[in-house]
Amino acid sequence: VRSTISDFAVFLTIMIMVLVDYLVGVPSPKLNVPDRFEPTSNTRGWLISPLGPNPWWTLLAAAVPALLCTILIFMDQQITAVIVNRKENKLKKGCGYHLDLLVVALMLGLCSIMGLPWFVAATVLSISHVNSLKLESECAAPGEQPKFLGIREQRVTGFMIFVLMGCSVFMTSALKFIPMPVLYGVFLYMGVSSLKGIQLFDRIKLFGMPAKHQPDLIYLRYVPLWKVHIFTVVQLSCLIVLWSIKASAAAVVFPMMVLALVFIRKLLDFCFTKRELSWLDDLIPESKKKKDDDKKKKEKEDARRMLEEVEDDLPYDGGNVINFPIKNLKGRMDPSEVNISDEMAKSGIWKSVSMNTDSSKALKRSSSQEKLPSVQINVENEDGRRVVDAETSL
Repeated sequence: VRSTISDFAVFLTIMIMVLVDYLVGVPSPKLNVPDRFEPTSNTRGWLISPLGPNPWWTLLAAAVPALLCTILIFMDQQITAVIVNRKENKLKKGCGYHLDLLVVALMLGLCSIMGLPWFVAATVLSISHVNSLKLESECAAPGEQPKFLGIREQRVTGFMIFVLMGCSVFMTSALKFIPMPVLYGVFLYMGVSSLKGIQLFDRIKLFGMPAKHQPDLIYLRYVPLWKVHIFTVVQLSCLIVLWSIKASAAAVVFPMMVLALVFIRKLLDFCFTKRELSWLDDLIPESKKKKDDDKKKKEKEDARRMLEEVEDDLPYDGGNVINFPIKNLKGRMDPSEVNISDEMAKSGIWKSVSMNTDSSKALKRSSSQEKLPSVQINVENEDGRRVVDAETSL
């Protein structure tokens, strides 16, 4: 029940606060909406001429700022699409990046002709939409968190969202009662709630967190903490610079500064190794990387335990030793690179052992503690020193 109610938390919050504002009667700034469905200016109609009163050469001069806007729109649209289509969301349908860009390009052209605001995929609203469609397991042990199963992939909610947005132009008489502080609070809540799971926000929290209280993050296993802090400071500095430019009179160069982040990321190759950057800046989700790393560690531990058991269960007789001269191994510069199977097959003792066992039944492992007849192989170089290779030792 709580999960279902939380899906309508934003709508219920706005309705309750509008009712409280109306009953209390405290004067507050309200949402400014027009009373009639018409263009905002009396000097223009629904369609706007691309040239207007401007000279013809302004069409050519507008290509430069148009290129900057194209970069900004592309980055904004694709970043939001990549966040929504992350592997950890377990989406089953395809991404459709090219189709999304085609639709955005057509709608931007239509909005330009009609003088309407441009629009792209809104990051915060898109993430909130995906979070509201999460599917979790209903049966769980007491105290255990529900298991994430995926996303309810459908087109109904997206279609209804834009239908209601279109109908909002006919509800201006009701929308003008919404206080602006309520809208600011809702937007702030949606932005803060979307920070969960973002690696930059998790790394910022590490600055004031003692080592013993730090979570088991995958990049903390392989990257020193001071390098993690340096990477976070670089990202924060770029964010502050971008925000300062956006809020100043130089906002026209904001798309170029966004593009400059690509070169800044390339410069990090001189401060960090490729392995460190693969853990700090990777598209693979944090949960998946941690799961794969734990699986590899478990496999190595199991292999080491099995090797120890084999060494304990198979004692050797010291009498049977076969020596292979390394100088006869052609094409091998490293004495540890020995194909044990080929060299054993060439020895006379092994051929006699094979002949005696060809007609016998399949051997079974013995549980006796007595020493078993076996063959021990020592690989030595020309100086008489023994070469031990874990991959070739039996």
